[in-house]
Amino acid sequence: MAGLRLAAHNAHRVDLDGRRILFHVPTTSLFELDDVAAELLELCAGQAEISEADVQSRFDGRHPPARVVETIQELLDLEILQNGVPRPLNQPPVAVQHYPLSTLVLNVNTGCNLSCSYCYKEDLATPDQGQKMTFETAARAFELLLAEGAARERLNLVFFGGEPLSNLPLLRAMVEHAERRAAEAGKTVDFSLTTNGTLLTEPLVDWLSAHRVGVTLSMDGPKALHDRHRRTIGGKGTYDLVATKARMLLERHQTRPVGARVTLTKGVTDVVAIHRHLRDELGFFEVGYAPVTAGDIDRFNLDEAELAEVFAGLKTLGLAYRDQALAGHNTGFANLHQLMTDLAEGTRKALPCGAGLGMLAVDRSGGLNLCHRFTGSSLPTFGDLDSGIDKARLGAFLEEAQERTGRPCETCRIRNLCAGGCYHERYARYGDPLHPAAHYCELMRDWIDFGIQVYAAIMAGNPGFFERHVAPRRAREPALARAPLS
Repeated sequence: MAGLRLAAHNAHRVDLDGRRILFHVPTTSLFELDDVAAELLELCAGQAEISEADVQSRFDGRHPPARVVETIQELLDLEILQNGVPRPLNQPPVAVQHYPLSTLVLNVNTGCNLSCSYCYKEDLATPDQGQKMTFETAARAFELLLAEGAARERLNLVFFGGEPLSNLPLLRAMVEHAERRAAEAGKTVDFSLTTNGTLLTEPLVDWLSAHRVGVTLSMDGPKALHDRHRRTIGGKGTYDLVATKARMLLERHQTRPVGARVTLTKGVTDVVAIHRHLRDELGFFEVGYAPVTAGDIDRFNLDEAELAEVFAGLKTLGLAYRDQALAGHNTGFANLHQLMTDLAEGTRKALPCGAGLGMLAVDRSGGLNLCHRFTGSSLPTFGDLDSGIDKARLGAFLEEAQERTGRPCETCRIRNLCAGGCYHERYARYGDPLHPAAHYCELMRDWIDFGIQVYAAIMAGNPGFFERHVAPRRAREPALARAPLS
């Protein structure tokens, strides 16, 4: 037997109540280690290389030799152990030649009737200065989606702003147009939008429900927190109006779950109180949290202590999620539920999201942006509706985004779940959409360790939760996982 070395960058151990859980980094699989596997990894971790004599000394008379040999081979197959020449740390970037679009975001109006102090939109304007997308531009954009998403059975059209409901005539016209064109093409189209809620009316909500338009409401929690930054142009807090509209929306929209999106800024860190209010008191189906660490205006960014406070609160919500999942219920904590989905499905990300590959954003002029956050930014567009997608330049960008050699992501244990973080977050903080989001890497590693513990606890106590609420992983697990976690 050649000398064995531990490929530490491919394995990470997380213990839970005496259980030895192995996170296999390349595949994002989870295994519960038996005694032989655990002892082999401990032996290899203690020295640069182990020999056959080292293995015999450790295991002779304690475990059957055949079982030890089998486990070594399994760990070699998983590239957790290596012998001979070390293998590359990561797969080389894949050349991107096809762009199977499934989602197109239409920036239907740069104008907004509110003046939220922390807004990241770089092309945001007041209502009277807002630049509205025309129906012609929107219809041409949908034709691009039909053409580039030809292999897709289901397509997604997202309305964004500014405040998208401030261009309601376009929304109504495009929903009806897209439904007709999708039917002619033999496809299904889903619609969604994010709104501040102030322009919702009962007839409008009934129309949104009739057309199955998914709605996410931007709301930052109880009155004192929401009104801190979410104000009218005249400086008045909007909580009372938005809460009234939210209750009406939740009562009348019957065809799609309604979620809330919370922006966490300096001074807005009590996620437990926010979740209690939005989920338990108002009744949103799901609540997602977006910490601001790289906004253009520094005074709104969470500092290191506040970011730690936020993650501590997220863990408190996570423990409640775990406890309710064990009882068969979903608490609507979107951030953790997404991580549970990634772990259950064995998500392996070469790229941080679908931006530029499965999704593009169209601005008022017909420019094709990496995502909705980049409309109006100085990042060049990747083509337009006249010339189509600039596939050569976009492909080069996506290939560079996959490159990890010599970067912090190269050996990071969460590299296939994080893939470097949000492009816009990196662009806002470092001026480069491909710069790793190093300012919260350690927090993210800790968060995913926490998620692994939650996942393992739910798998042990109520695996049916994942069958009901999350698509289960169906991949065949190696034999060393005598009690596989996924």
